[in-house]
Amino acid sequence: MSISTLPRPTSLVEGVCQQLADLIREPSSDEERWLPGERSLAEQLGVSRTVVREATKRLEQQGMLEIQHGAGIKVVDKLHRPLIGSLSILIPKETERLRQLNEARLAIEPECARLAATRATASQIKALWALHRKLVEATDNDAAIEIDLAFHRALAQTSGNLIFRLILDSLAEIGLASRRRTIGRVGKNAAIAQHATILGAVEKHDAEAAEAAMRHHILSAGEDMQLEPIRPQRSK
Repeated sequence: MSISTLPRPTSLVEGVCQQLADLIREPSSDEERWLPGERSLAEQLGVSRTVVREATKRLEQQGMLEIQHGAGIKVVDKLHRPLIGSLSILIPKETERLRQLNEARLAIEPECARLAATRATASQIKALWALHRKLVEATDNDAAIEIDLAFHRALAQTSGNLIFRLILDSLAEIGLASRRRTIGRVGKNAAIAQHATILGAVEKHDAEAAEAAMRHHILSAGEDMQLEPIRPQRSK
């Protein structure tokens, strides 16, 4: 099978995607990399901000960028990029991807909560409550999403299991779309109440209660997104 030359981009958005992807792939020694702001990118590339916005959204879906509202456009760490990008290709339908993501979270995060309840130090519990207060005080959906992600990452860190934390870091990037859907659909009040229940169990070092509370939290997220569980196909 021969590989032919790639066709020229059929739209400005595709052209900008290609240019930004090339820029992202350039070697860098920086621990964190950020792209210029939307307006600056539009001026440099000679296109509208609408084109830049659409291109960066596509690259975020492919796992190459993370758009942090109020902070900027962050280049995703190479450690996580292959997993995120591969999932976008292997599971192109968003609802299917979100359903499988929720199942993966259900397999991992309740155990993280259980371990966190067993191992959490006083300072870690204090830091988790501080994140919870930030979620309560968040005034817009974008801020709430970022804090929600930070909470789940911090809980994974508290579990003391590095592999869980790395997996959940990757799942968090993939799960931006699911957070937008749940926060947008039911607001942050449900997340606030459920996080408080999880944290209360962790603070009491009640491993079973923490595990059950996290399981309820993730199942509720699936219901809020109106995701039905995957049913295995019967063999003929």
